[in-house]
Amino acid sequence: MAETIGIRDLKNNTSRIVQAVREEAVEYVVTMRGEPVAVIRPWQAEDVGMYRMASIEEEIEEMRLLAQEVAAAWVSPNSGVELVEEQRR
Repeated sequence: MAETIGIRDLKNNTSRIVQAVREEAVEYVVTMRGEPVAVIRPWQAEDVGMYRMASIEEEIEEMRLLAQEVAAAWVSPNSGVELVEEQRR
């Protein structure tokens, strides 16, 4: 079962807590004014895939926003594909 730790104890003992999580696989439920707000637990193999997927989705969203910005500022009567094809000739 996970141990409960208040936010103040977490702040004051962060290094010790992270070390316990890493070395002893201890889980903590972090509370604020007695109410649970977060869980600190060891990093697991399935977390790697979720982390990578979240990073990929974030990058794709940034590219989509950039594409919208470029499209809004586009002033040429030719498309980007047409301009690239012109350069290849």
